[in-house]
Amino acid sequence: MGDERIRAAVASDVAAVKAVTDAAYHPYIERIGVVPVPMEADHAANVAAGKVFVTGEPVIGLVVLEEHDDHLFLDSIAVHPDAHGTGVGRRLLHFVDAHARALGLPEVRLYTNALMHENQKIYPKYGYEVVERRVVGPYDRIHYRKRLD
Repeated sequence: MGDERIRAAVASDVAAVKAVTDAAYHPYIERIGVVPVPMEADHAANVAAGKVFVTGEPVIGLVVLEEHDDHLFLDSIAVHPDAHGTGVGRRLLHFVDAHARALGLPEVRLYTNALMHENQKIYPKYGYEVVERRVVGPYDRIHYRKRLD
């Protein structure tokens, strides 16, 4: 797990992006009763669109980002379970902040499933505040934002 750089994903990373995403989100299927949306994403299209940033050789973590006029949307963050507790998630969240600032955007937004209790403990530690809870189809989501200095 030596390479600590975070870089834009390229086409040759698509299989690893899928594998890390699946490994990170698979444990939640039984708990939330549906397949988490990131597992069903078109990873090749997201990589081609420049939305995916990865870390590690081989890839052990990633973020999927969408730029909007007034914020950066953190669509997905995934860390392979073998890398949990090694600081990969922290580095990725710091990267998201830096990327938003570089784009001149004042805040980062994200949401997580209400049954992903672990995330509800993590995001506030990194400056995210709850905006609302919203149910969309089978997904009960808690929406967060982080205003950047």
